[in-house]
Amino acid sequence: MQAVHQPVQTKAKAEQRSANTPGPGRGRKPDFRAMLRNKEMQAALGSGLLMLIAWATASWSDPLSVVLYIVAYAIGGWTKAKEGIETLVKDRDLDVNLLMIAASLGAAAIGYWNEGAMLIFIFALSGALESYATERSHKDISSLLALKPETALRIEDGNMNLVSIEDLQPGDLLLVKPGELVPADGVVFRGSSFINQASITGESIPADKAAGDEVFAGTVNGEGALYVEVTKSAEGSLFGKIIKLVEEAQTEVPDSQRFIERFEGIYARIVVAVTLLVIGGMPLLLGWTWNDAFYKAMVFLVVASPCALVSSIMPVMLSAMSSSARRGILFKGGAHVENMAQTRVVAFDKTGTLTMGTPQVTDIVTAEGYDRARLLGAIAAIENLSMHPLARAIVEQATKEDIVLPIAEQVQALTGWGIEGNVDGVLWKIGKTDVIDSIGSENVIYGNDNQNGLGEQAVKDSSVWKDIRSRLEGEGKTVSAVTANGELAGLIALRDTVRPQAAAAVKRLEAMGVKVAMLTGDRPESAAVIARETGVSLVYAGLLPEDKVKQVHLLREQYGQVLMVGDGVNDAPALAAATVGMGMGVSGSGTALEVADVVLMNDNIEEIAWVIRQARRAQRTVKQNMFFAITVILTLIAGNFLQDVALPLGVVGHEGSTILVILNGLRLLR
Repeated sequence: MQAVHQPVQTKAKAEQRSANTPGPGRGRKPDFRAMLRNKEMQAALGSGLLMLIAWATASWSDPLSVVLYIVAYAIGGWTKAKEGIETLVKDRDLDVNLLMIAASLGAAAIGYWNEGAMLIFIFALSGALESYATERSHKDISSLLALKPETALRIEDGNMNLVSIEDLQPGDLLLVKPGELVPADGVVFRGSSFINQASITGESIPADKAAGDEVFAGTVNGEGALYVEVTKSAEGSLFGKIIKLVEEAQTEVPDSQRFIERFEGIYARIVVAVTLLVIGGMPLLLGWTWNDAFYKAMVFLVVASPCALVSSIMPVMLSAMSSSARRGILFKGGAHVENMAQTRVVAFDKTGTLTMGTPQVTDIVTAEGYDRARLLGAIAAIENLSMHPLARAIVEQATKEDIVLPIAEQVQALTGWGIEGNVDGVLWKIGKTDVIDSIGSENVIYGNDNQNGLGEQAVKDSSVWKDIRSRLEGEGKTVSAVTANGELAGLIALRDTVRPQAAAAVKRLEAMGVKVAMLTGDRPESAAVIARETGVSLVYAGLLPEDKVKQVHLLREQYGQVLMVGDGVNDAPALAAATVGMGMGVSGSGTALEVADVVLMNDNIEEIAWVIRQARRAQRTVKQNMFFAITVILTLIAGNFLQDVALPLGVVGHEGSTILVILNGLRLLR
């Protein structure tokens, strides 16, 4: 552990970086103004308004009413007609867009202008909502790219030159100043500092780096200057791989989407074929007049139009999204509700997800003759001048215990070890525990700390300190040694704390038959401790971002659909690779929130079980709606050919079924 050489400068940089980074949940609320700015939504609403005006105008000016209907058709149906024609020309295939336009034009051709306009309006409105949801569900990696270093200070012939990271090659020597991003993967050539590697490993506690240690692009240097020898180009860096993995995961198409696309083409071809058969074949086969055949064909186009089928899905998804939003769970699209219902495994990141993401003091062990409050006050006074997360945790602990901090003098960092300072004439040092390995076998009394329950014991063997260290480290804690005038005064252990609701969240998920896994870049020892406290049964530790992606794919192959919950930049590839990615809204990074399909705004992971149940309820409702819609369509089609269903009755039956499935979907708002 090391002190900050330039605390003011480093703090200022940290504050500036924080100010420039999108805060959790900032801009994540549903933006209805953005929805209204959507061109498809404007066209749909304009079409509906013109339809109403044309209907009101028909009573006193039929020609003007027809003109208004034509404009309504053009405004509402232009986008869908364009998409349908593009599919027909480029893919040589038919889709529901073209079928819907044909049904509306067919209704107009036999004088039912309002019915055709209503079909276009409903279809255009549902299409606009789907388009908006798709835009919101697109996994944007703009914030991830914003974290990518752009330039580096390269040392050439004794001079420092600012160059683009694209120009860096293995073997180049770089200078990384305090508070700056590491521009490339490499090895420390000279210098020492601590590196915040949360963007790569997700671990909240920075890692000390000295000559020979590996560093990664996109991580943040602490307070010491580092000379780094580049080992990989920008494209081959770990950070570059994160971006590539996210982009690849975004191109994956869900199986349900592929099925819908295939079904859409088949359905459209069947309807068009039947329509043409009725128009051209029935006069020859059954002796119908051309007018009768055309009328029945138009009725068939209207009743066979898929409005009810389309409305079977989107209103349900929007209702589920709305009810979830009231509980602080934001879906970026209706497709993610469907995928959420199929969840069989919930994979949690550890740091910041199952845990709070900030270290806290858990144990203070003192030697004979050292008062706990005095020891904590002295080292807190020294650490108060450092911005290191462990130092801040020690100061926070002293504040909680209402300890008045004495004045610390001659505070300085001990390169590669820790920090020291003079308090009341005593030279205190805190840092690595390697001092335990060199102490003698003098008598030591330890454990006058009720917090850890060790109890007072007289010890004649210094190896006991090693046992204490091993036990604490085995519990997943970071241990620091404290000396006073060269004498071992005690040990301080810190650890990231588990979220209060973590164990309950895991229990609820397992009660639903959902497997729970933990994917973390932390040490196996730390991961095992958190797993025991939370009840997680599947633990995978020591994972880099690319390893997390592989593990997500393995979980999908073994158990089924995976919901990944994470908060850091390092979780972005796994969030994108999972069936559904869920970001933590309060503690999550901007990148995780952008990549995630669902955002847990209040960080209450207990709500995950609820949202899976709600998604499953939505899935059941969709199935009910689709069964009802298909039944109505088949009934109307049969009635058209067997009982001569009139076009107005066909429109009423068609639109009535649409309204009913929408109302059924709105039940999820409760």
